[in-house]
Amino acid sequence: MLDPRSEIYPTIEYRPIQPSDLEVLEKIHLSLFPIRYEREFFLNVVNGNGVISWGAVDTSRSDEGRDELIGFVTTRMIAAKDSEIEDLFRYNNSHKDLTLLYILTLGVVDSYRNLGIASSLVREVIKHAASVSNCRGVYLHVISYNQPAINFYKKMLFKLVRKLPMFYYIRGQHYDSYLFVYYVNGGRTPCSPLEIVTSFVVDFRAFLKMLVGKIWRKEEKSIPRWSRCKESTTLLTSQNNNSNNKRIIAGEDSRCHV
Repeated sequence: MLDPRSEIYPTIEYRPIQPSDLEVLEKIHLSLFPIRYEREFFLNVVNGNGVISWGAVDTSRSDEGRDELIGFVTTRMIAAKDSEIEDLFRYNNSHKDLTLLYILTLGVVDSYRNLGIASSLVREVIKHAASVSNCRGVYLHVISYNQPAINFYKKMLFKLVRKLPMFYYIRGQHYDSYLFVYYVNGGRTPCSPLEIVTSFVVDFRAFLKMLVGKIWRKEEKSIPRWSRCKESTTLLTSQNNNSNNKRIIAGEDSRCHV
């Protein structure tokens, strides 16, 4: 492992986690996390069964451990409708097909801390999420007492979107969780109350316009043909005014778009 007193920075490379990493991956998880993971979880990670992962290795080491994991991040693609933040995309009619990339675990061994490895791993996750056209964000949970992790994700520009009371149950005690999101591909933070009101007003105006149009067409059918022709100039002027109004409304439309 790296000598913390050394002034020589290691050469860190990133690669997918592979079957040969199984034992080291289990060992690091056991040392870093208060939650015990089942063997099946690790087998899924190293075999890529529904899990997308990246590992960090120190290739500058001269011993046989130059390909040994010193950091990792594991993720899973989840349908937005199956997540706790589905409501953040409620203004998009096609939201049923949207996905999110969920960070399962992220860790770096103690002797390699503060070298930017965790940040690089998270950037790999964000880059992958952005490459998936229907993915709208990367999200994760942080236990409420883990202030270093909270500070880390805020520094990485993740948004704290909600608090989940008693989300974790560890050693007979409940703990709250904070839910963080990093939006990609047009994803965005929740709508403000003003945006919701504006959206309602714009939609209501559109509804009224459609209703008036139906009534007008119905009345127009009952007018003799010669009368409709006689009034065509007036109708044309009215339509032009409506077109101008429509452009103004569209310019002021601040609805949430995903």
